[in-house]
Amino acid sequence: MRVVIAGGHGKIAKLLERELAGRGDTALGLIRNPDHAAALRAAGAEPVVCDLEHTDAGTLAAHLAGADAVVFAAGAGPGSGAGRKDTVDRGAAVLLADAATRAGVRRYLLVSSMGVDAPPSEGTDDVWAAYLRAKKAAEDDVTARNLDVTVLRPGRLTDDEPGGRITLARHVEPGAISRADVARVLLALLYAPATAGHTLELVGGDTPIADAIAAVTA
Repeated sequence: MRVVIAGGHGKIAKLLERELAGRGDTALGLIRNPDHAAALRAAGAEPVVCDLEHTDAGTLAAHLAGADAVVFAAGAGPGSGAGRKDTVDRGAAVLLADAATRAGVRRYLLVSSMGVDAPPSEGTDDVWAAYLRAKKAAEDDVTARNLDVTVLRPGRLTDDEPGGRITLARHVEPGAISRADVARVLLALLYAPATAGHTLELVGGDTPIADAIAAVTA
């Protein structure tokens, strides 16, 4: 499988790249900073320098040629303002969908966030509220397209070791999940085409990943 990952230098992305490489698959990581190329190569991925905030769908589509799937794991990141939550967490996700359509890549995994269904509550930090709105807008746009989209909404992310056991469903109680387990779930979703059309929330739990994914498509 050939997979292009937007946000290729992110923590989840690098873990997913290692998982893909371990299976003998090909991962291409989109990065905006060429200094990050060595880190991607160390993770077993091919770095592709492409700034998603300063490119167009045609240019991006060329990087997707021959891909079996795309994964949107990009984010504006800590310290960014409300404006970049929109241009990255929403705008770049939409751009990737545009490019995937042009390149004929139907499979699209979108890493979103729990908590986006309800409007931000009164008193919510402005930047966090912008992040939630951007993620929900990205979901709404991408899932409305003629693509095979799975939306994954992890809970609070940790850097713990992977447990390999999760809770995965349309709605789950708030909780934490290790980034390593998120990466393993993404890998499993790539090999579970029947999950297209599903929006799934994810936290740690008691069910092995393969069983949890099988249950949501049963």
